[in-house]
Amino acid sequence: MAAGGSAGAVSARAAVTPGLDVLVRGGGDAPTLRDARLGLIAHPASITSELQFSADAVRAAGYDLRALFGPQHGARGEKQDNMIESGHYTDPVTGLPVHSLYGEVRKPTPEMLDGLDAVLFDLQDVGVRVYTFMWTMALAMEACAAAGVHFVVLDRPNPIGGVRREGPVLREDYRSFVGLHPVPLRHGLTCGEMARWLNDERGIGCDLAVIPCEGWQRDMSWDDTGLPWVMPSPNLPTPDSCVVYPGMVLIEGTNLSEGRGTTRPFELFGAPWLDPAALVARLARANLPGVAFRPCHFEPTFQKHAGALCGGAQMHVTDPDAFEPVCTAVEILVAARELAPHSMAWGQPPYEYEETLAPIDILWGSASLREGVDAGATATEILAGVDAELETFSESVGRHLLY
Repeated sequence: MAAGGSAGAVSARAAVTPGLDVLVRGGGDAPTLRDARLGLIAHPASITSELQFSADAVRAAGYDLRALFGPQHGARGEKQDNMIESGHYTDPVTGLPVHSLYGEVRKPTPEMLDGLDAVLFDLQDVGVRVYTFMWTMALAMEACAAAGVHFVVLDRPNPIGGVRREGPVLREDYRSFVGLHPVPLRHGLTCGEMARWLNDERGIGCDLAVIPCEGWQRDMSWDDTGLPWVMPSPNLPTPDSCVVYPGMVLIEGTNLSEGRGTTRPFELFGAPWLDPAALVARLARANLPGVAFRPCHFEPTFQKHAGALCGGAQMHVTDPDAFEPVCTAVEILVAARELAPHSMAWGQPPYEYEETLAPIDILWGSASLREGVDAGATATEILAGVDAELETFSESVGRHLLY
Protein backbone atom coordinates (compact mmCIF):
# COMPACT_ATOMS: atom_id res chain seq x y z
CA MET A 1 0.00 0.00 0.00
CA ALA A 2 2.86 2.40 0.81
CA ALA A 3 4.42 1.86 -2.62
CA GLY A 4 1.11 2.44 -4.34
CA GLY A 5 0.51 5.61 -2.36
CA SER A 6 3.91 6.99 -3.29
CA ALA A 7 3.35 6.26 -6.98
CA GLY A 8 -0.02 7.93 -6.89
CA ALA A 9 1.55 11.03 -5.36
CA VAL A 10 3.99 11.22 -8.27
CA SER A 11 1.13 10.95 -10.74
CA ALA A 12 -0.95 13.60 -8.96
CA ARG A 13 1.83 16.17 -9.28
CA ALA A 14 2.58 15.47 -12.93
CA ALA A 15 1.66 18.22 -15.38
CA VAL A 16 2.44 15.91 -18.30
CA THR A 17 0.96 12.52 -19.13
CA PRO A 18 3.25 10.27 -21.22
CA GLY A 19 1.87 8.47 -24.26
CA LEU A 20 2.23 5.18 -22.38
CA ASP A 21 -0.28 6.33 -19.77
CA VAL A 22 -2.65 7.44 -22.51
CA LEU A 23 -2.44 3.99 -24.09
CA VAL A 24 -3.03 1.97 -20.95
CA ARG A 25 -6.11 3.98 -20.06
CA GLY A 26 -7.52 3.28 -23.53
CA GLY A 27 -6.84 6.58 -25.29
CA GLY A 28 -5.08 7.48 -28.53
CA ASP A 29 -4.55 4.54 -30.86
CA ALA A 30 -5.55 2.06 -28.13
CA PRO A 31 -8.79 0.76 -29.71
CA THR A 32 -6.96 -0.47 -32.81
CA LEU A 33 -4.41 -2.28 -30.63
CA ARG A 34 -6.80 -4.06 -28.29
CA ASP A 35 -6.71 -7.34 -30.23
CA ALA A 36 -3.26 -6.91 -31.78
CA ARG A 37 -0.20 -9.02 -31.09
CA LEU A 38 2.34 -6.51 -29.84
CA GLY A 39 6.09 -6.06 -29.57
CA LEU A 40 7.55 -3.36 -27.34
CA ILE A 41 10.84 -1.45 -27.63
CA ALA A 42 11.61 -0.41 -24.06
CA HIS A 43 14.29 0.40 -21.49
CA PRO A 44 14.27 1.25 -17.76
CA ALA A 45 12.94 4.79 -18.34
CA SER A 46 9.89 3.33 -20.11
CA ILE A 47 7.59 3.89 -17.16
CA THR A 48 4.15 5.27 -16.45
CA SER A 49 3.79 8.42 -14.36
CA GLU A 50 3.21 6.02 -11.46
CA LEU A 51 6.62 4.36 -12.02
CA GLN A 52 5.28 1.12 -13.52
CA PHE A 53 7.50 -0.44 -16.20
CA SER A 54 5.86 -0.24 -19.60
CA ALA A 55 5.83 -3.99 -20.26
CA ASP A 56 4.02 -4.57 -16.97
CA ALA A 57 1.62 -1.69 -17.59
CA VAL A 58 0.76 -2.84 -21.11
CA ARG A 59 0.11 -6.40 -19.97
CA ALA A 60 -1.90 -5.28 -16.94
CA ALA A 61 -4.09 -3.19 -19.24
CA GLY A 62 -5.01 -6.35 -21.14
CA TYR A 63 -2.90 -5.98 -24.26
CA ASP A 64 -1.37 -9.04 -25.90
CA LEU A 65 2.36 -8.41 -25.53
CA ARG A 66 4.42 -11.08 -27.29
CA ALA A 67 8.02 -9.77 -27.38
CA LEU A 68 10.38 -7.11 -26.06
CA PHE A 69 13.15 -5.31 -27.95
CA GLY A 70 16.15 -3.82 -26.17
CA PRO A 71 18.09 -0.76 -27.46
CA GLN A 72 21.61 0.29 -26.44
CA HIS A 73 22.26 -0.54 -22.77
CA GLY A 74 19.54 -3.25 -22.88
CA ALA A 75 15.83 -3.52 -22.19
CA ARG A 76 16.58 -3.61 -18.46
CA GLY A 77 19.47 -1.12 -18.69
CA GLU A 78 21.92 -3.79 -17.68
CA LYS A 79 24.87 -2.58 -19.78
CA GLN A 80 26.80 0.21 -18.05
CA ASP A 81 29.14 1.54 -20.69
CA ASN A 82 28.93 2.57 -24.34
CA MET A 83 29.47 -0.03 -27.05
CA ILE A 84 28.81 -3.02 -24.79
CA GLU A 85 26.53 -5.23 -26.83
CA SER A 86 23.45 -7.03 -25.55
CA GLY A 87 22.47 -10.54 -26.48
CA HIS A 88 19.05 -12.06 -27.04
CA TYR A 89 17.53 -13.60 -23.93
CA THR A 90 14.32 -14.39 -22.06
CA ASP A 91 13.11 -11.60 -19.80
CA PRO A 92 13.31 -12.83 -16.20
CA VAL A 93 10.19 -10.93 -15.14
CA THR A 94 7.70 -11.40 -17.97
CA GLY A 95 9.12 -14.56 -19.55
CA LEU A 96 8.93 -12.86 -22.95
CA PRO A 97 11.69 -13.11 -25.55
CA VAL A 98 13.95 -10.06 -25.63
CA HIS A 99 15.48 -9.22 -29.01
CA SER A 100 18.62 -7.11 -28.82
CA LEU A 101 18.78 -4.12 -31.17
CA TYR A 102 22.30 -3.17 -30.15
CA GLY A 103 24.97 -5.52 -31.37
CA GLU A 104 25.40 -7.47 -34.55
CA VAL A 105 21.71 -6.77 -35.25
CA ARG A 106 20.46 -3.18 -34.87
CA LYS A 107 17.38 -3.45 -37.07
CA PRO A 108 14.57 -5.91 -36.29
CA THR A 109 14.75 -8.93 -38.57
CA PRO A 110 11.71 -10.44 -40.29
CA GLU A 111 11.98 -13.35 -37.84
CA MET A 112 11.75 -10.98 -34.87
CA LEU A 113 8.63 -9.37 -36.31
CA ASP A 114 7.00 -12.63 -37.37
CA GLY A 115 3.65 -13.03 -35.66
CA LEU A 116 3.39 -9.39 -34.56
CA ASP A 117 0.69 -6.99 -35.71
CA ALA A 118 2.24 -3.86 -34.20
CA VAL A 119 5.40 -2.65 -32.48
CA LEU A 120 5.18 -0.10 -29.68
CA PHE A 121 8.12 2.27 -29.25
CA ASP A 122 8.49 3.68 -25.74
CA LEU A 123 12.00 5.05 -25.17
CA GLN A 124 12.91 8.22 -23.30
CA ASP A 125 15.10 10.20 -25.68
CA VAL A 126 17.20 13.22 -24.65
CA GLY A 127 16.92 15.46 -27.71
CA VAL A 128 20.41 14.94 -29.15
CA ARG A 129 21.23 13.50 -32.59
CA VAL A 130 24.01 11.22 -31.38
CA TYR A 131 21.83 9.47 -28.79
CA THR A 132 21.14 6.15 -30.47
CA PHE A 133 17.51 5.64 -29.44
CA MET A 134 16.18 7.77 -32.31
CA TRP A 135 18.10 5.63 -34.78
CA THR A 136 16.86 2.43 -33.19
CA MET A 137 13.41 3.90 -33.83
CA ALA A 138 14.22 4.77 -37.45
CA LEU A 139 15.56 1.29 -38.20
CA ALA A 140 12.57 -0.34 -36.51
CA MET A 141 10.26 1.84 -38.61
CA GLU A 142 12.04 0.66 -41.76
CA ALA A 143 11.70 -2.97 -40.69
CA CYS A 144 8.02 -2.55 -39.89
CA ALA A 145 7.42 -0.86 -43.24
CA ALA A 146 8.96 -3.83 -45.04
CA ALA A 147 7.03 -6.36 -42.94
CA GLY A 148 3.67 -4.59 -43.02
CA VAL A 149 3.68 -4.17 -39.22
CA HIS A 150 1.97 -1.18 -37.58
CA PHE A 151 4.41 1.10 -35.69
CA VAL A 152 3.17 3.11 -32.71
CA VAL A 153 5.23 5.74 -30.87
CA LEU A 154 4.24 6.30 -27.25
CA ASP A 155 5.54 9.83 -27.04
CA ARG A 156 7.48 11.36 -24.17
CA PRO A 157 8.77 14.87 -23.40
CA ASN A 158 12.06 16.11 -24.74
CA PRO A 159 13.87 16.65 -21.41
CA ILE A 160 15.87 19.63 -22.71
CA GLY A 161 12.83 21.30 -24.27
CA GLY A 162 11.54 21.75 -27.77
CA VAL A 163 12.30 25.40 -28.46
CA ARG A 164 16.02 25.60 -29.16
CA ARG A 165 18.03 23.81 -31.84
CA GLU A 166 21.82 23.89 -31.88
CA GLY A 167 24.79 22.55 -33.78
CA PRO A 168 25.34 21.52 -37.36
CA VAL A 169 23.10 19.31 -39.46
CA LEU A 170 24.63 15.92 -40.22
CA ARG A 171 26.25 15.58 -43.66
CA GLU A 172 25.21 12.47 -45.58
CA ASP A 173 28.82 11.30 -45.95
CA TYR A 174 29.10 11.07 -42.16
CA ARG A 175 26.11 8.84 -41.49
CA SER A 176 26.54 6.25 -38.73
CA PHE A 177 24.59 4.71 -35.88
CA VAL A 178 24.96 8.03 -34.03
CA GLY A 179 23.35 9.83 -36.96
CA LEU A 180 21.43 8.22 -39.82
CA HIS A 181 19.58 11.26 -41.17
CA PRO A 182 20.36 15.00 -41.59
CA VAL A 183 19.43 16.26 -38.13
CA PRO A 184 21.07 18.99 -35.99
CA LEU A 185 23.07 18.02 -32.94
CA ARG A 186 20.28 19.37 -30.70
CA HIS A 187 17.10 18.80 -32.67
CA GLY A 188 14.30 20.06 -30.39
CA LEU A 189 11.86 17.25 -31.24
CA THR A 190 10.10 14.51 -29.35
CA CYS A 191 10.32 10.92 -30.59
CA GLY A 192 6.82 11.18 -32.03
CA GLU A 193 7.68 14.32 -33.97
CA MET A 194 10.91 12.81 -35.23
CA ALA A 195 9.03 9.69 -36.33
CA ARG A 196 6.55 11.78 -38.31
CA TRP A 197 9.39 13.70 -40.00
CA LEU A 198 11.35 10.53 -40.80
CA ASN A 199 8.29 8.76 -42.14
CA ASP A 200 7.31 11.56 -44.48
CA GLU A 201 10.34 13.71 -45.31
CA ARG A 202 12.83 10.84 -45.29
CA GLY A 203 10.57 8.38 -47.03
CA ILE A 204 10.37 5.52 -44.53
CA GLY A 205 6.66 5.17 -45.22
CA CYS A 206 5.63 2.79 -42.44
CA ASP A 207 2.09 2.48 -41.06
CA LEU A 208 2.75 5.01 -38.30
CA ALA A 209 0.70 6.24 -35.37
CA VAL A 210 1.83 8.52 -32.55
CA ILE A 211 0.12 8.67 -29.17
CA PRO A 212 1.15 12.14 -27.96
CA CYS A 213 1.91 13.21 -24.42
CA GLU A 214 -0.79 15.27 -22.79
CA GLY A 215 0.12 18.62 -21.27
CA TRP A 216 3.64 18.98 -22.62
CA GLN A 217 4.69 22.40 -23.89
CA ARG A 218 7.84 23.10 -25.87
CA ASP A 219 9.33 25.49 -23.32
CA MET A 220 9.06 23.05 -20.41
CA SER A 221 12.10 21.88 -18.48
CA TRP A 222 12.01 18.37 -17.09
CA ASP A 223 11.10 19.72 -13.65
CA ASP A 224 8.09 21.46 -15.21
CA THR A 225 6.65 18.11 -16.32
CA GLY A 226 6.28 16.79 -12.78
CA LEU A 227 7.34 13.36 -14.03
CA PRO A 228 9.83 11.16 -12.17
CA TRP A 229 13.30 10.95 -13.70
CA VAL A 230 14.68 7.52 -14.52
CA MET A 231 18.08 7.31 -16.20
CA PRO A 232 17.56 6.58 -19.92
CA SER A 233 21.17 5.39 -19.97
CA PRO A 234 23.62 4.87 -17.12
CA ASN A 235 25.71 7.97 -17.79
CA LEU A 236 22.82 10.43 -17.89
CA PRO A 237 21.89 10.12 -14.21
CA THR A 238 20.04 13.43 -13.81
CA PRO A 239 18.17 16.00 -15.90
CA ASP A 240 21.20 18.26 -15.36
CA SER A 241 23.30 15.71 -17.25
CA CYS A 242 20.93 16.00 -20.20
CA VAL A 243 21.14 19.80 -20.27
CA VAL A 244 24.91 19.72 -20.91
CA TYR A 245 24.93 16.56 -23.04
CA PRO A 246 24.26 18.15 -26.50
CA GLY A 247 27.70 19.70 -26.39
CA MET A 248 29.67 17.63 -23.92
CA VAL A 249 29.04 14.42 -25.83
CA LEU A 250 31.62 15.78 -28.28
CA ILE A 251 34.32 15.13 -25.67
CA GLU A 252 33.80 11.43 -26.41
CA GLY A 253 35.62 12.05 -29.68
CA THR A 254 38.82 13.17 -27.91
CA ASN A 255 41.31 11.86 -25.38
CA LEU A 256 39.81 14.10 -22.68
CA SER A 257 37.63 12.44 -20.07
CA GLU A 258 33.98 13.46 -20.34
CA GLY A 259 33.48 12.41 -16.73
CA ARG A 260 32.48 8.80 -17.32
CA GLY A 261 33.51 6.84 -14.28
CA THR A 262 32.48 9.70 -11.96
CA THR A 263 29.15 10.58 -10.41
CA ARG A 264 28.81 13.68 -12.65
CA PRO A 265 29.37 12.46 -16.22
CA PHE A 266 29.37 15.20 -18.88
CA GLU A 267 29.52 17.87 -16.17
CA LEU A 268 33.09 16.98 -15.16
CA PHE A 269 35.74 17.01 -17.88
CA GLY A 270 39.52 17.02 -18.03
CA ALA A 271 42.71 15.03 -18.52
CA PRO A 272 45.92 14.27 -16.61
CA TRP A 273 47.76 16.87 -18.69
CA LEU A 274 45.38 19.82 -18.15
CA ASP A 275 45.90 22.58 -15.59
CA PRO A 276 42.48 23.31 -13.99
CA ALA A 277 43.22 26.95 -13.16
CA ALA A 278 44.55 27.73 -16.63
CA LEU A 279 41.59 25.95 -18.23
CA VAL A 280 38.99 27.88 -16.24
CA ALA A 281 40.79 31.19 -16.83
CA ARG A 282 40.82 30.53 -20.57
CA LEU A 283 37.09 29.64 -20.59
CA ALA A 284 36.25 32.75 -18.57
CA ARG A 285 37.62 34.87 -21.42
CA ALA A 286 35.03 33.32 -23.76
CA ASN A 287 32.18 34.96 -21.79
CA LEU A 288 29.92 31.94 -22.33
CA PRO A 289 26.30 32.63 -21.34
CA GLY A 290 24.50 30.75 -18.58
CA VAL A 291 27.43 28.68 -17.33
CA ALA A 292 30.26 28.86 -14.81
CA PHE A 293 33.28 26.58 -14.40
CA ARG A 294 34.90 25.37 -11.21
CA PRO A 295 38.51 24.18 -11.43
CA CYS A 296 38.86 20.71 -9.98
CA HIS A 297 40.59 17.34 -10.03
CA PHE A 298 38.87 13.97 -10.37
CA GLU A 299 39.80 10.34 -10.86
CA PRO A 300 37.59 8.25 -13.19
CA THR A 301 36.90 4.72 -11.99
CA PHE A 302 36.44 3.41 -15.53
CA GLN A 303 36.74 4.44 -19.18
CA LYS A 304 39.29 7.07 -20.21
CA HIS A 305 42.09 7.76 -17.71
CA ALA A 306 40.64 5.25 -15.23
CA GLY A 307 42.56 5.47 -11.97
CA ALA A 308 44.50 8.57 -13.07
CA LEU A 309 44.20 12.01 -11.53
CA CYS A 310 42.68 14.38 -14.08
CA GLY A 311 42.84 18.14 -13.99
CA GLY A 312 39.80 19.89 -15.39
CA ALA A 313 36.60 21.58 -14.42
CA GLN A 314 33.03 21.03 -13.38
CA MET A 315 30.43 22.79 -15.47
CA HIS A 316 27.69 24.57 -13.50
CA VAL A 317 24.71 25.75 -15.56
CA THR A 318 23.51 28.99 -13.98
CA ASP A 319 20.83 29.91 -16.52
CA PRO A 320 19.48 27.02 -18.62
CA ASP A 321 17.57 29.37 -20.93
CA ALA A 322 20.74 31.28 -21.85
CA PHE A 323 23.13 28.31 -21.81
CA GLU A 324 24.42 27.13 -25.20
CA PRO A 325 25.86 23.63 -24.71
CA VAL A 326 27.19 23.16 -28.24
CA CYS A 327 29.03 26.47 -28.39
CA THR A 328 30.33 25.83 -24.88
CA ALA A 329 31.76 22.44 -25.83
CA VAL A 330 33.44 23.90 -28.93
CA GLU A 331 35.08 26.54 -26.72
CA ILE A 332 36.30 23.77 -24.39
CA LEU A 333 37.90 21.91 -27.29
CA VAL A 334 39.52 25.08 -28.62
CA ALA A 335 40.83 25.87 -25.13
CA ALA A 336 42.21 22.36 -24.59
CA ARG A 337 44.09 22.54 -27.89
CA GLU A 338 45.55 25.95 -26.99
CA LEU A 339 46.63 24.85 -23.51
CA ALA A 340 47.95 21.40 -24.38
CA PRO A 341 48.68 21.33 -28.13
CA HIS A 342 50.94 18.30 -27.92
CA SER A 343 48.74 16.28 -25.56
CA MET A 344 45.19 16.77 -26.76
CA ALA A 345 44.28 14.29 -29.49
CA TRP A 346 41.26 13.05 -31.37
CA GLY A 347 39.92 9.57 -30.68
CA GLN A 348 40.40 6.88 -33.30
CA PRO A 349 37.87 4.47 -34.80
CA PRO A 350 36.18 2.11 -34.33
CA TYR A 351 33.36 3.97 -32.61
CA GLU A 352 29.69 2.98 -32.61
CA TYR A 353 30.17 0.50 -35.49
CA GLU A 354 32.02 3.03 -37.66
CA GLU A 355 35.41 1.60 -38.66
CA THR A 356 36.86 4.41 -40.80
CA LEU A 357 35.67 7.90 -39.91
CA ALA A 358 37.04 9.69 -36.84
CA PRO A 359 34.65 9.56 -33.86
CA ILE A 360 34.63 13.36 -33.58
CA ASP A 361 33.57 13.65 -37.22
CA ILE A 362 30.54 11.40 -36.88
CA LEU A 363 29.60 13.10 -33.61
CA TRP A 364 29.82 16.57 -35.17
CA GLY A 365 28.37 15.43 -38.47
CA SER A 366 31.30 16.50 -40.66
CA ALA A 367 35.05 17.08 -40.43
CA SER A 368 34.70 20.83 -39.89
CA LEU A 369 35.04 20.84 -36.09
CA ARG A 370 38.20 18.71 -36.10
CA GLU A 371 39.73 20.66 -38.97
CA GLY A 372 38.83 23.99 -37.39
CA VAL A 373 40.33 23.15 -34.00
CA ASP A 374 43.48 21.79 -35.64
CA ALA A 375 43.83 24.98 -37.70
CA GLY A 376 43.47 27.23 -34.65
CA ALA A 377 40.05 28.58 -35.62
CA THR A 378 37.84 30.27 -33.04
CA ALA A 379 34.53 28.80 -31.90
CA THR A 380 32.72 31.55 -33.81
CA GLU A 381 34.54 30.60 -37.01
CA ILE A 382 33.83 26.89 -36.48
CA LEU A 383 30.12 27.55 -35.97
CA ALA A 384 29.76 29.89 -38.96
CA GLY A 385 26.85 28.88 -41.17
CA VAL A 386 25.13 26.70 -38.57
CA ASP A 387 22.23 29.12 -38.05
CA ALA A 388 21.23 28.82 -41.72
CA GLU A 389 21.28 25.02 -41.47
CA LEU A 390 19.07 25.15 -38.39
CA GLU A 391 16.58 27.44 -40.12
CA THR A 392 16.29 25.03 -43.06
CA PHE A 393 15.78 22.07 -40.73
CA SER A 394 13.17 23.95 -38.70
CA GLU A 395 11.21 24.68 -41.86
CA SER A 396 11.25 21.00 -42.84
CA VAL A 397 9.92 19.77 -39.47
CA GLY A 398 7.35 22.50 -38.92
CA ARG A 399 4.28 20.61 -40.12
CA HIS A 400 5.24 17.51 -38.16
CA LEU A 401 5.22 19.18 -34.74
CA LEU A 402 2.64 17.92 -32.27
CA TYR A 403 2.96 20.48 -29.48
